[in-house]
Amino acid sequence: MVQFLSDVLIRTVDLALIAVGLSCVYSLIRFPNIALVQYAVAGSFLALLLQGAGLPLPVAGLLACLLVGGLAVLLNVTVFERLLASGSAIAMVGSLAVTMILSAVFLVVFGPDSRRFDLDSHPVIRVLDARLTVHQLTAVGLTAGAVIVLTLLLFRTTLGRSMRATATNRVLAAATGIDARLITNTVVFLSGVLAALGGIGLALKGEMNIQLGMDVLLPVFAAAILGGLGNALGAVAGAVIIATAETLVTNVNLGPLVGEPLLFLPASYATAMSFLILVAALLVRPHGLFVSEVKRV
Repeated sequence: MVQFLSDVLIRTVDLALIAVGLSCVYSLIRFPNIALVQYAVAGSFLALLLQGAGLPLPVAGLLACLLVGGLAVLLNVTVFERLLASGSAIAMVGSLAVTMILSAVFLVVFGPDSRRFDLDSHPVIRVLDARLTVHQLTAVGLTAGAVIVLTLLLFRTTLGRSMRATATNRVLAAATGIDARLITNTVVFLSGVLAALGGIGLALKGEMNIQLGMDVLLPVFAAAILGGLGNALGAVAGAVIIATAETLVTNVNLGPLVGEPLLFLPASYATAMSFLILVAALLVRPHGLFVSEVKRV
């Protein structure tokens, strides 16, 4: 049971930061930016390149996150703002095109082979009956720290109040003197940073390759939608639910049902189960489990 819970935690960490970034930026620009998953790929590979240039991994990761945040703002200003003028559906299609373009760029620049960070080896740590690695625990710490910082930013700072006001009523926020465009680009920057940090966390626990973003695309969207698009903390709860479903479906022994001692579903069924839960939840709560309307940051 402890190992199962630890597996759920690790999978939640895989999804949470990217889902939070997606949900945050949706609250202001009102379209699901598919390209966000590629920011995770960019973050992991930029950190790898900077580490290869001689920087310590923590410094390389921080610079990579800042660079990806800048890239997110650049794409928002030059591409997505213009597409949004034609409607959110057009912007979403445009974000899919940007995703494909970035994927092609990654293939040309980094190639199809998987890479790893240069990390020290450590023995497996036993926590009760669970086995965890130092790098898994590091990823958990990064995710928890980022969520705590974001929560404090949203609910304990003037910037956070401006973000929530702009997300709730952009016109009224502008009338009170809030620079809605600046706030939007600030949230876009933060979403890029969160996605990049999520990609680095994924790479810390294993390999990185150009498919990293596409591998988590559907579960990340499921987590963000389940938590209520626009609700950042709801996205974390959505990630927990999706992670639990994916872990459960591959850990339940179905053998007794068919007269076999052992029968486990392959990992490819995990995504199907997560979407089954998503569809069932949305039939009851169309805007997600944790909001009544899609209005929150």
